[in-house]
Amino acid sequence: MTILVTGATGNVGRHVVEQLVRRGADVRALVRDPSKASLPEGVAVVRGDLLDVDSLRSAFSGVSTLFLLNAVVPDEFTQALIALNVAREAGIKRIVYLSVLEGERYVNVPHFAGKFAVERMIEAMGLNATILRPAYFINNDLTIKDVITGHGIYPMPIGSKGLAMVDVRDIGEVAALEVIRREQAAEPLPLDRIDLVGPDTLTGADVAAIWSDVLGRPIAYPGEDTAGFEANLRGFMPGWMAFDMRLMAERFATVGMVPQAGDVERLTALLGRPLHSYRDFAAHIAASA
Repeated sequence: MTILVTGATGNVGRHVVEQLVRRGADVRALVRDPSKASLPEGVAVVRGDLLDVDSLRSAFSGVSTLFLLNAVVPDEFTQALIALNVAREAGIKRIVYLSVLEGERYVNVPHFAGKFAVERMIEAMGLNATILRPAYFINNDLTIKDVITGHGIYPMPIGSKGLAMVDVRDIGEVAALEVIRREQAAEPLPLDRIDLVGPDTLTGADVAAIWSDVLGRPIAYPGEDTAGFEANLRGFMPGWMAFDMRLMAERFATVGMVPQAGDVERLTALLGRPLHSYRDFAAHIAASA
């Protein structure tokens, strides 16, 4: 039986593929350009695009379980609906979908609202799926490490409500375990949701304090200047995406991203080890700075 992974070369997808291969799974990876895909030996690489129905039909042929990850793009919602409908057409009854935590509360944030709408579609259509709902990725902060180490500030306007930041390695491993659980079940399993969080719920000031500690010098948290945040992001991403990220930051500040009781314990038991922490991430960056 074959497991198909979309987004297989991205930050999360590559960890999903690695964890599946480590467990002996038969993995097929959907990529836009196979010549640029650097994946583990034994992974079958197929060319495809989530807006190209013919390529999806070909890629989904003979697949028993689908791991669906959609990139943050303007037509993300359409991509997800097409992929799920083609999967249903192909008779795939084992699905794991990567959504986002708090999608139902971040109603004005485009990529959150789109993922939550996909969740509703999965439920309404009675698809046999696990919906994984990760919090903010710890590893996103790789993009700002030079600002932290070079300018002495933690620039992400994440607010004071707290975010249960999660490491992509934990996301990838939980996803692989859930894919395999569905793949190996005698019958398609009912709908399930798993919130993916880190071991600590951190504010902007908390994160700055961690960086101060691991770097051995003061790192400041300048607060929630979301307009300035958007303006900075426009230097290296499209305007629509920078605005999307600003809206997300504003919801961080007003709502936060706090785990439910038992989330950390459930994930720790599932993985059989402690979750990766933000402090470990920062300490690793500091050691290599």
